[in-house]
Amino acid sequence: MAIRLQIIIGILLVFAIAVIINMIRKKKFDLRYALSWLFMLVIALVLDIFPNIVFEFARLIGIDIPSNMVFLVGLIFSIILIFSTAVSVSKMSDKIKRLTQELALLQKELDELKASEDR
Repeated sequence: MAIRLQIIIGILLVFAIAVIINMIRKKKFDLRYALSWLFMLVIALVLDIFPNIVFEFARLIGIDIPSNMVFLVGLIFSIILIFSTAVSVSKMSDKIKRLTQELALLQKELDELKASEDR
C-alpha cells in the first residue's frame, strides 16, 4: 500500500476515534455501544500502521488475497454489531411494554381516585 494512502487512512481513523470519544464525553453515545466501534477503529489503525499483519494473517488462514480477509473481518464485525443491536432493541422493547402497562395501571388508579372524589 502506498505510504500516502496509509497516512490518509491513519488520519481518518484517528479523527473517527476522536469523534467517538468526544461523543462519549458529551453523553451522546452510550459507552456500551461505543466500545465495539473503538475496538474496531483501533484494530484498523494498527493494521494501517503495520500492513504486513494482514498479509501474514491471510496467508496463515489460507486466504489468497489479503483484501478478501479484510472484507471478511468487516462482514463478521458487521454481523456481530447487528446482532448485539438487535438484542438491545429487543430488551428495550420489553422495557417499554412494561412501562406502558404500568403507566396504564397508574392512569386507571388516578381516574378511579378522581371519580371517587367527585362523588
